[in-house]
Parts: sequence; structure tokens; C-alpha cells
Amino acid sequence: MNDIRVLVADDQALLRGSFRVLIDTTPGLTTVGEAANGAEAVELARQERPDVVLMDVRMPHLDGIEATRQICQQDEAARVLMLTMFDLDDSVYAALRAGASGFLLKDVPPAELLQAIRVVAAGEGLLAPSITRRLIAEFARTAEPGQTPLAGLDGVTDREREVLGLIARGLSNEEICAHLNVGRGTVKTHIGHLLAKLHARDRAQLVIAAYE
Repeated sequence: MNDIRVLVADDQALLRGSFRVLIDTTPGLTTVGEAANGAEAVELARQERPDVVLMDVRMPHLDGIEATRQICQQDEAARVLMLTMFDLDDSVYAALRAGASGFLLKDVPPAELLQAIRVVAAGEGLLAPSITRRLIAEFARTAEPGQTPLAGLDGVTDREREVLGLIARGLSNEEICAHLNVGRGTVKTHIGHLLAKLHARDRAQLVIAAYE
């Protein structure tokens, strides 16, 4: 099995170096480059086509959000894991709309960072409960009265809508299984159908689709 190839983008050299050492000393993971700003990240992603980009939200020349948008536009298979100092960062929603697959705090334990890379590389979104709660609050604040669902939901079955709602509430697959009293395989099938019908890259974008 091939290693998961990771591009590290952060304007702090010490952090970039620390991430690189951690990744390169972990079996199954390898770094393919370091970027000190968003513009470098976009160019390196184009050249190296990494499986996962660790992207700092705030960087000079081109911020992490715009860099994420450009990377996801040039490579639909790219997965971007945003790095932030605060889980209540105002950039959360904008980054997810740009195509990010998840968020991670910079001070997480090394084991959690490595697991997050694996999760995102596998095509799953990574949204901490605190991030999901912020999204819910933001949509509740900005939603217009009588707002109707997207036409794209017309082809979604009632059960799939139910699963989508549970995903939007931040429930894990195991929690959805327990809530609906169905097997893990059934939940995965429903999520697969949702990803295809809503043209979503991963679980993070399903949350966006649910609230829009």
C-alpha cells in the first residue's frame, strides 16, 4: 500500500519542520513538500499532487482559504485539512465552502494529527463537535424565513434526508447506527448515495449541503 503523501503549508518554519519530522517518522505517511505561503502551496500542490494538504488558515501573499479553493479547483482528488489556532475561527465556513475537508487545532496531540491525516486521506470529513455547533449557530443566524431546501435534494430519499440531518448535527456513523437502529453497512451505503447525489467531496461538504 502506498504512503499517504502530505504537503505542509504554514508560514512558521518551526511548525512546518515539526510537522514534517512527525509525518516522515510515521509509517505509511510521507511529506512531499513545505510551503511558507498560500501561493507556494498552490504551486507545490499542482506539481506534487499530494493526497492531503495541511493548510494554515492565515498566511501571507495568499491566505489558506483562497489557496484551498485554487487547489481543490485544480485537483478534485485533493483533500485539505485546515490548521487553526482557534476552533471558533471566523474562517471555518468560508474554508469549508472553498473545499476544505476538515479543521484541526494546531495544539492537538501528535497522535490526533496523524489520525486526522489518515481520516481525511480516506475521503472522510473531519469536523469536531465544536466546529459543527458553530456551523449550526451561523446558519441559524443567517437563515432566511421560509427558506426552502436546495433543488438538489429532490432526488434524495426520506431515509437519506434523515441520515443527512444526523450528519449535520455532528453524529458519527456509530451514533447514526444507534439512532436509526440499523447496521454500519447500511449507514455507509446511505452516505455513499448522499455523496453521489449531492456531488459532495466528503462528510464536511454534506454538512454544508444540509444547512444550505
